[in-house]
Amino acid sequence: MLFTSTEFLIFLPIVFLLYWFVFQKNLKLQNYFILAISYLFYGWWDWRCLFLVIFCSGINYLAGLKLASDKNIKSRKLVLSLSCVFSIGLLGVFKYFNFFVDNFISAFASIGIHLQARTLNIVLPVGISFYTLKALGYTIDVYKGKLEATKDMIAFFSFVGFFPQLLAGPIDRATTLLPQFYVKRTFEYHNAVEGMRQILWGFLKKIMIADKCAIYVNEIFANHETLPAGTLVLGAIYFAFQIYADFSGYSDIAIGTSRLFGFTSMQNFNVPYFSRDIAEFWRRWHISLTTWFRDYLYIPLGGNRGTKFHVVRNTFIIFLICGFWHGANWTFIMWGLINALYFLPLLLLGKNRKNTDTVAHGRILPNIKELFQMGTTFALAVFAWIFFRADSIGQAFSYIGHIFSKSLLSAPKGSGAAHILPLLLIMILLEWFQREELFATAKIGYTWPKPVRWSCYAFIIFLIGMYMQTTETPFIYFQF
Repeated sequence: MLFTSTEFLIFLPIVFLLYWFVFQKNLKLQNYFILAISYLFYGWWDWRCLFLVIFCSGINYLAGLKLASDKNIKSRKLVLSLSCVFSIGLLGVFKYFNFFVDNFISAFASIGIHLQARTLNIVLPVGISFYTLKALGYTIDVYKGKLEATKDMIAFFSFVGFFPQLLAGPIDRATTLLPQFYVKRTFEYHNAVEGMRQILWGFLKKIMIADKCAIYVNEIFANHETLPAGTLVLGAIYFAFQIYADFSGYSDIAIGTSRLFGFTSMQNFNVPYFSRDIAEFWRRWHISLTTWFRDYLYIPLGGNRGTKFHVVRNTFIIFLICGFWHGANWTFIMWGLINALYFLPLLLLGKNRKNTDTVAHGRILPNIKELFQMGTTFALAVFAWIFFRADSIGQAFSYIGHIFSKSLLSAPKGSGAAHILPLLLIMILLEWFQREELFATAKIGYTWPKPVRWSCYAFIIFLIGMYMQTTETPFIYFQF
C-alpha cells in the first residue's frame, strides 16, 4: 500500500480511530493490532512476500533468545553468524542473485566461454533491504550486550513489521524503538498534531516537488543525446531535488504516522543540501542507514583506528557496500565509489568532522565562504546523482559527455524551468529558515489564530490535490 494511494488515505483514519478508541486500554491488544494492520498494509501489495517479513522476524527473534540463554562464546558466534547468513541470504537471493549470474555469464563470455545459466524470475520484495537491516541490528545488539533479548514475540514482530517504516525506513534501532512496544501508549493531542503537520509536509514534498520533477527528469534522461547541455544540467539538478523530496517526503510521512500512534522515530534527513562538505552531507543524508553502516560495519572493521591504509580501506568498503545496498546495478556501485573519492581528501587531512554544527548558526544568511562551500558540495552531489539515476554506466558517461559539449553555454530547451524552479525556490527558502527544526514547517503558524492556521492547512491540502497525478507514482526507495 503506497502512502500516496487512495487505499492508504482510507486505511489511516480507520486504523487510527480503532487504535485509540478500541484498543487503547490494553497494551497487548495495542501490539496485536499494530502487527495485524502492519501485515495488512504490507500484504496489500503482495501477500506472498509477507512470508519473508515473518521469516526474517522469526530467525532474528529465535537468534536473540538463543544468545540470551547461551554463555559459550563459540556457540554465540555461531548463532550470530547463522543469523547474518539467513538475513543477508534473503537479500542475496531476492535482490542480487540475477545480478551475480548475469555478470558471471558476461565475464566468461568476454574470454570466449559461453555459459547457459538461468536467472530467477521473481519480484523484488518491497522493503526487504530495510527490514533485514532492522532485524539484524537487533541480533547484533543482543550479541554485544547492548540490548536484552525480548521474549515478547508480538512486540518483536511488531517492531520489525511496524507499517510506517516497513517499506522504506527509517531503519530505527531496536535499542530505541523496541522498548516503545513494552509500554502502553496514551493519546497526546500535541503529538498527534505534530505528526499530522509532518505528514502534510511530506506529502507536499512528494507530490508537488518530487513527482513534478520526475516528469522532466524522465524525459531529459531518456532523450539526453538530442538535448542541449543546459537542459541536461537542469535535468541532473532536478533529479537531485526529486530524490531528496521523494525520500525525505516519505520519511516525513513515516515519522509523522509513527507519532500518530504514539511512537517516536529517528530523524532521517537534516537539510543535506545545506552541507559545507561531503562528510557533513553524509551525516545529514539518510541518517538511519549511514549510522547503521557506521555502527554495525565501519566500526567493527576498525573504523578510524589503525594505519591510514586501514582507514581508507574501511571507508571504501562502506561506500561501495552502501552503493550496492541501493540496487543490483553497477551504477549504484559507481555512485558509492565516487562518494568515497569525494570523502577521501577530508579523511586524509583530518577534516571530515570539521562541520558538525548547523550552517550559519544564529544568523539569517550564510557568508560568502559558506555559500561557496554549500554550492560546491551540492555540485559534487549532483554529479554523483547522474550515475545513481542512469540506467547503465554507459548512459551515465554519455549524459556527462553531452553536458561537456559545444552546447554547454546554450539556453535550456523544454526543461520545464518555469514550472519547477519556483517550487524548488519555495522549498529551499522554507528549509533554510527552518533548518534547525525537525522539519521545515515544524514551527510555522503555531501562534497564528486558529481560523488562519486551519485555512492554511486546507489550502495546502488543496494544493496537494491539484498537483496529485491520476496514476500512482511509487517512491524511488521502494525499489531498494
